[in-house]
Amino acid sequence: MTTAVSSATSTASSTLASSTASIAGNFDTFLSLLTTQLKNQDPMSPMDTNQFTSQLVQFSSVEQQLQTNTYLQGMMQASQNSNNSSAVSYMGKTVTASGVTSDLTNGQATWNFNLPSAANVAVTIKDSTGSTVFSESGAMPQGAGAFNWNGKTSAGGTAPDGTYTISIAAQDSNGGFVAASTQTSGVVTGVDLSGATPKLLVGSASVALGDITSVRTTPTTPAS
Repeated sequence: MTTAVSSATSTASSTLASSTASIAGNFDTFLSLLTTQLKNQDPMSPMDTNQFTSQLVQFSSVEQQLQTNTYLQGMMQASQNSNNSSAVSYMGKTVTASGVTSDLTNGQATWNFNLPSAANVAVTIKDSTGSTVFSESGAMPQGAGAFNWNGKTSAGGTAPDGTYTISIAAQDSNGGFVAASTQTSGVVTGVDLSGATPKLLVGSASVALGDITSVRTTPTTPAS
């Protein structure tokens, strides 16, 4: 995955270097032609200096822009390297992130939620095809909590391990809408560096660094 990032950076560097060499060559050619014209101009009818002065300014502006691009590219690469290093440091950690998906593993899936006020909620869990496999209604208090699902379906069966999506529709005692936020937790098992920004792999989900709300050390299982 890092190859894609390196390849993109290499391509950008090559393009910028080519552009710089091209403008430098054109500038040298322009100066050579200008010098020749000045040497062979008619003393009684000298050439208009405004035109080549304008061209000199244009060349200078382009050269400065290319130099600025070089500095910006260096800054962007440094920022990318810092982001990649930061993402890799999450490996093996348990993270909590904003989202509605969670993996059912060994009959256990957990979603964290937060209610700004006490509410009557309707919880719906769907599989990867969008089909509802479980639903439940009840009252929940204000604040943070966790919804644990054991994989049992509303039809009485057992759902297979996989990725599931939760939705929580909440209403207060007056029937008003209550905005319930949901979060998922899991252990970071990998880092995807192929895009413009790194993403953490948590189970089968891909999580952006900006969606992470908490990080903690993953408890170790004692050897039997």
